[in-house]
Amino acid sequence: MTDDLIVERDGNVLVARINRPERKNSLSTALLGSLAAAVTEAESSDDIRVFLLTATGDSTFCAGMDLKEFAAGGGGLDPADLEAFNRLMYGRLEVPVVAAVNGTAVGGGLELLHGCDVIVAASTARFGLPEVKRGLFPAGAGTLLGTRIPLVVALELNLTGDFIDAARAYELGLINRVVEAADLMSTALDYARRIAANGPLGLRAVKELVRAAADGDAAIEARRAEWQRRVFASDDAREGATAFVEKRAPNWTGK
Repeated sequence: MTDDLIVERDGNVLVARINRPERKNSLSTALLGSLAAAVTEAESSDDIRVFLLTATGDSTFCAGMDLKEFAAGGGGLDPADLEAFNRLMYGRLEVPVVAAVNGTAVGGGLELLHGCDVIVAASTARFGLPEVKRGLFPAGAGTLLGTRIPLVVALELNLTGDFIDAARAYELGLINRVVEAADLMSTALDYARRIAANGPLGLRAVKELVRAAADGDAAIEARRAEWQRRVFASDDAREGATAFVEKRAPNWTGK
């Protein structure tokens, strides 16, 4: 990883902070590689149960593609890194993802939020897909926005390149909470810690199945049956029931 991404642990939460404020936290090739490495770390560690994504500064969460690098013909991303990054952006990261949106999230910054399961935003945050104003289009998750908010609004944002504020994003159901900037990280961490306190297998099952249902995945019934078999026969299922009977906190193993 590079200094463009600061990765820390908070108990069972991996906190990844985009750290390119001088470039509006835009997505360079190096940063994408660092995000891919953080994704791999979260998925390979039995201790990580939640991935929390945020950024440095109080004005920009992520301005999307680094257009300066793009205009200069910037280098390509390693295929394995691209696959890992796409798992984050398309909601396929195995653990739940919480986002703390500290400012403007546009282009690829808004597309990153498609992969986040709980989104807390500062009241100053703005959201938009301005790619069409640059002769491009949202080639990542931007064209999937209609699965998260009403189709006509998703089309409006994609076609006009206009921005909406945090209050409107909350009204549309794009984000979960709007808070003052001073309360952003504490609120996001509270969500992450409450989620991380639950059974790891159950969390993964819920995330996969709820997202699959929302996306209209025809194979969801078979996947739900497989998760039911796996989760209900797990050590964690027995531990959860035993802890309830014994009136104590469960000791999860993820098995």
